[in-house]
Amino acid sequence: MRFSKTAVLAVVANTVLAQRPSNISICDYYTTALLKDNTADNQATLLTLVVNTVVIGNYTQPNVGVSVPGILAPGTYDGADVNLLPYFTGELASSNRGGDHGVSVNFLDDGGAEPLKNNKPANTENSSQYFLLTHLYQFFGSLLGCSKQGMPGFDAYGGHASMYEVHKFMALDPNELGYFITQVGLAASSFGVADSDVQAVGTALTSLFDERCAPPTTVIPSQGAQLQAICIDDTCPLAAEATCASYEPVVEPSPVSSSVSATPTASSTSLYPTAIPTAGAGTNGVGLGAVAGGIGALFWW
Repeated sequence: MRFSKTAVLAVVANTVLAQRPSNISICDYYTTALLKDNTADNQATLLTLVVNTVVIGNYTQPNVGVSVPGILAPGTYDGADVNLLPYFTGELASSNRGGDHGVSVNFLDDGGAEPLKNNKPANTENSSQYFLLTHLYQFFGSLLGCSKQGMPGFDAYGGHASMYEVHKFMALDPNELGYFITQVGLAASSFGVADSDVQAVGTALTSLFDERCAPPTTVIPSQGAQLQAICIDDTCPLAAEATCASYEPVVEPSPVSSSVSATPTASSTSLYPTAIPTAGAGTNGVGLGAVAGGIGALFWW
């Protein structure tokens, strides 16, 4: 990464962002606004900062005053308690490695939160943590229309085409997925992303992943239309053009005994920062209620 964390934060803290033109993607616009030069390296830096914040919460200080707990922190959504951490630590047999049931995979096996606080995905390049984080950077880069992705400095998405297949043994419910999407919105807001763009991201994620039995949809152009629904529990909202026959019966993840469960290797450090800013999140949450149009109307590719 070309920019140090200190340099990035100084820009974030002092930048007042104007309305994004409709012919510029969210990725391109905010890379230029926050990091000046719209290069592949800087787009990768932007996605690293945002995704790491989604995962572990606020680690960049200062930000614009939006508190982000992060998806590894327990929380509540719509009045329900949510704890996504066991899906990452290997405490649940929830990862799809083929077959008819999930397996235990520790996705915090290479430093936990510590490398993320240093704007890295992991300590090495040969771990489940590195695989997960780098694919998240790449996936969101494509979703947000990073025009330089695929050039040296920011690899194109190289992960699985169907998010349903990746997540089908997690059996996620609306509160779990809603909490995840909300953390994405809060992380974007913490870097000064305009409310209208935060809403656009939330709408896209909701329409893609939060509707049970959703028909095949294209997210990564080179991969074509794929099953993308992540919320597959019976309590998830049913898609308007539901194709439930395309989806397999829900398999609940089973707990893994402590003797075989993988645990983080972050030298006993917390999985997410304990010093989260105390400023309130304000009204910059992700509006999940209104789905307004397709992805093409939200993001310029």
